[in-house]
Amino acid sequence: MTTLSKSSDYRQVKNKLAQYFITLGGVSVLFTLILIFMYLLYVIKPIFESANIESVSSVSLSNQSPAVVVGIDELKEVTYEITEQGEVVFYQLSPSAFRNQGDVIARQGLVDGANVSLVAHGNTEQVVIVDSENQVKVVQAKFTSKYLPEGRDIAPRIEFPLGEASIIVDEEEETLSKLAFAMNDEKAIFVAVTEDGRLIKTTLVAEDDFSYDPEFEAVYQTIETSFTQIDDVAVTPDLAMAFVRSGNEVAVYELDDEYSVIEKAKFKPFANADLTSMALLSGGSSVLFGSSNGFVGQWFEVATDNGRQFQEIRQFEVSETEAVVGIHTEQFRKSFYTFTPSGEMGAFYTTSEADLWRGQPLAGLPKVFAIAPRADGLMMVDEGKAKLFSVQNEHPEVTWSALWQEVWYEGYPEPDYIWQSTSGSDDFEAKFSLVPISFGTMKAALYAMLFAVPIALAAAIYTAYFMPPVLRKKVKPTIELMEALPTVILGFLAGLWLAPIIEDYLPAVALLLIFLPVSTMAAAFAWHKLPREWKGRLPEAWAPVMLLPIILLAGMAAFGLSPTVEEAYFGGDMRQFITNDLGIDFDQRNALVVGIAMGFAVIPTIFSMAEDAIFSVPKHLTSGSLALGATQWQTLVKVVLLTASPGIFSAVMMGLGRAVGETMIVLMATGNTPVVDWSIFQGMRTLSANIAVEMPESEVGSSHYRILFLAAFVLFVFTFVFNTLAEFVRQRLREKYSSL
Repeated sequence: MTTLSKSSDYRQVKNKLAQYFITLGGVSVLFTLILIFMYLLYVIKPIFESANIESVSSVSLSNQSPAVVVGIDELKEVTYEITEQGEVVFYQLSPSAFRNQGDVIARQGLVDGANVSLVAHGNTEQVVIVDSENQVKVVQAKFTSKYLPEGRDIAPRIEFPLGEASIIVDEEEETLSKLAFAMNDEKAIFVAVTEDGRLIKTTLVAEDDFSYDPEFEAVYQTIETSFTQIDDVAVTPDLAMAFVRSGNEVAVYELDDEYSVIEKAKFKPFANADLTSMALLSGGSSVLFGSSNGFVGQWFEVATDNGRQFQEIRQFEVSETEAVVGIHTEQFRKSFYTFTPSGEMGAFYTTSEADLWRGQPLAGLPKVFAIAPRADGLMMVDEGKAKLFSVQNEHPEVTWSALWQEVWYEGYPEPDYIWQSTSGSDDFEAKFSLVPISFGTMKAALYAMLFAVPIALAAAIYTAYFMPPVLRKKVKPTIELMEALPTVILGFLAGLWLAPIIEDYLPAVALLLIFLPVSTMAAAFAWHKLPREWKGRLPEAWAPVMLLPIILLAGMAAFGLSPTVEEAYFGGDMRQFITNDLGIDFDQRNALVVGIAMGFAVIPTIFSMAEDAIFSVPKHLTSGSLALGATQWQTLVKVVLLTASPGIFSAVMMGLGRAVGETMIVLMATGNTPVVDWSIFQGMRTLSANIAVEMPESEVGSSHYRILFLAAFVLFVFTFVFNTLAEFVRQRLREKYSSL
């Protein structure tokens, strides 16, 4: 009795320990999932935070002459002004080891004995100043950081990209009233309006390269225009077009031709309001127009049946009661700031149509306004002070509508779902629609399941219910061993071996869909007609193996007839027939290849679980059904499959989860093109493959980086929802058929 008592106590201790460890393991798994969920939300959260603008510091200006231009360095430590007297003055904006806040760092005269009468801004922070004697100079503030033992010191200076000598913009040397300017390393273009009403274009062509040598040759042209009065001009950064505003009309001129300037288009941006302001958006493809009724419209060229035409794409409501009197655009992003006469400022982002911020930073309109080079600060001049405002607006391009709805991007004929995160162009605008890659994930999983589920379930049913035990002991472990095959090998084979074969033998793929079932049914019919004594001579375990050579012969026949069928019905090239005659795009690495390759990866998972579920059906159920007179097929359909349905459903859902999360196969066997198309002959890009490709090259903390985490979160939600639904349905099926 003592021994039994000790054994019972020992067993209870082991049971308690097992219970605690299993509970601890389950709780740890749940805790880990929650941690992953929370970390993903932590990384994603900043992209949906609202913009914030607040005053940081200010410095008193010299007040000897009003400021006409103000600017700031990238680190927001030094600011400068260009005064009406033509002097540039640099100030210490934030205290450092070398200077106090507000100290004058340097000053330099830019014009000789004259006042600045006209100012224009270039495309890369150049400033064009025109004095009262009609002298024109292009200047640019530069800042150099020096790291000394006491700390960092910023040394400002003024450079002259086109030389210190005065530039003759008008060959007749008439006074300029309006001016626009843009330049690159090889050419600079001025478009100006003279006091006598002429619209002129002056091109400065570099003898070598403006980056090294300011020497140039000037070409002068007069632009023929129907406008009698011009209110505003602008030149695109690529030097291709000039926008000229007169009253409520806008004319667009092509600047590419060195001999003549052609009017490209003319339009009225607003039918029921006056045009009050105009500004070019970053990149120069879009132009923004402000109206007297408080709206800003974005226009750019769109490809139509009648050629490329300017069209209004979207509008922003700035004010319900006031006109838009100022539009200021960022240098590298599609953000812009607006002002009304009362000084109310708004911040907007065009592509995402985001209304980022509204407020009144000053008591009225700022005298001069500037945006920091990194777009993280604003400088405004008011009452003799230069006031710095910090801007927290790191992800203006990200909104729920931009991620999940169609967006009309510059250069596209219509709104669309587009994922294109990087480009070789500096003017490129990232496109972050999650629809194409989410769609690609579902498309890849769908075609993989269409291929895998029928094969895996049919194999599981036959192996568990019909196959002789001797053969089953060999077949089941062999198929389960396939699950250990690395998916990178399957992806490699699919991309470099299977895809070219399918492209070269497309008719064979279609013939296989006919030959395989027909040959199988023919073999079954022939076996059925064989005399019984002949069947008895063959061991039962070898009967299924006899089908293998027949299937091989059917496959060889399909591939052998492929060239003949292709020549007879598809003009010798089925791919060209699909593309040209049917109008279906064909990619070598397409959904068909992915479905076959990923299907082979999913089949072992579905087969193993489904086979176990079918084989585990109690024998007394099948025996009872057969004893009552049911055939094997009736027993299979009415008893076995119903009883095993929870396990079969779980197997299918596990396979679906595997297909949704697969990375290497879809990475190597598709073209990774983020398109929304169900065509079996086109590729796709999935969430997991997109993360694997782009995460190494994304900048930590950038919008791209955080949206990739959002893609991971979407994938996490996909699998979570699928698994939850699978468990719910499995439990319902178990309750329904538990009484069998």
